[in-house]
Amino acid sequence: MKKSLVKYPFLTKEVEVYVRENGHTIVLAHKEGAMANVSTWVKTGSINEDDRINGISHFLEHLMFKGTHKHKAGEFDKILEAKGAIVNAATWKDYTFYYVTLPKGEGNKDLFQTIELHADMMLDPVLPEEEIGSPFDLNDTTVTDKRERHVVIEEIRMRKDQNWTKVYNACNYNMYTKHPYKRDVIGTPEIISQVTRDDIMNYYQTFYSPANMTTIIVGDFDHDEILAKVEKEFDFKGRKNPEKRINEPDKPVTETKIVELTGHINTGYVMFGWLGPKAADLKGTICLDLISIIFGDGTSSRLYQNLIEKQPEPVFNMINSEHYQFKDGNNFFIQGNFKPESKTLAITLIKEELANLLNKPITEAELLKAKKKTKSRLAYSAETVSEIGETIGYYTTVCDNLKLIEDYLNDLDSISIEDLNTAIKTYLNIDNAVISVLMPEN
Repeated sequence: MKKSLVKYPFLTKEVEVYVRENGHTIVLAHKEGAMANVSTWVKTGSINEDDRINGISHFLEHLMFKGTHKHKAGEFDKILEAKGAIVNAATWKDYTFYYVTLPKGEGNKDLFQTIELHADMMLDPVLPEEEIGSPFDLNDTTVTDKRERHVVIEEIRMRKDQNWTKVYNACNYNMYTKHPYKRDVIGTPEIISQVTRDDIMNYYQTFYSPANMTTIIVGDFDHDEILAKVEKEFDFKGRKNPEKRINEPDKPVTETKIVELTGHINTGYVMFGWLGPKAADLKGTICLDLISIIFGDGTSSRLYQNLIEKQPEPVFNMINSEHYQFKDGNNFFIQGNFKPESKTLAITLIKEELANLLNKPITEAELLKAKKKTKSRLAYSAETVSEIGETIGYYTTVCDNLKLIEDYLNDLDSISIEDLNTAIKTYLNIDNAVISVLMPEN
């Protein structure tokens, strides 16, 4: 087993990283206090799906809580929640992760039991047919079986009715040509209604492999004891690792692409989207983070000040920008809600503000303020065991390198206005933008 140490900003001790012979990674982080966080991040999400099984990662996440050969469905949650634990999971494009945050108990007793239960859930899910529910025809109105298949389909339908989801999905889909990122993580009712238990179990056995899993324990404990406990409980029994999948990143569109939808709504929605650098490109990622803060984060941002506060006649109800980080390339978005009769003006105003990032260059004061906000967010994320676990999970899974966090503050401090201007020219050209618009039907 290979051991390495990582200097994590704002923590009092170095983080210990252990990579076992089978590829399973164990990360131990010290945080004083009575709370502990146990999580496992799996390097799989919609990035490993195709049109036949789109949504299977999220469906599996639901089913992982439906029991093992040792514990019946619901028993895992019942035992841990009785100890004051928060138990949950999440699926996104590059990962699926499962976590428990709880008081570690006297002599770490509850922490040890949590590791046992967590490992059992991760390594031996039963995925029972009676919990999944039988495949069915979506047009068959007589089906009343309310198993997990139907729970997920109802979740999909609820999300599909959300206006921002419609705008995002249209923008995201058109930003890509063939990369799996173009699909909605949650899948479709048509796929989820038909996917079989064999499909789900094959997916689990393929991607829930040792080399795809990082188990993270954060808290105040004896590291040797916890390491031995995790090693013992995470017995993969010779489970094989799949061949590494490499998805070729898509290139941005070469001329502005506009997609317009309509719906039963009273206001207009717009989203501009661009492809960016890979998450592991730390300096490029930080540059776009800073640009997003300056451009569209909060009431002091350029977008809010110029398009809401200083507009002589109201056009926008809200406007902001976001930067999402992904393994195979980040996304930068501008999103706004506007008066529908002002659609052309709304899009023109956003384009003008985008051009003004270079025509009215970012100032030293704006850059300094954005850096301070970024540092405070990183410091805040080191305050709780759950936030530390999520940050470690992100770097080990999406960036594939926890060591990057050692350089974060130095890279942040080194970034200049010239660096930001280069990032704007490289990634935020209007010719490379996809614009999705949602308008009232009338």
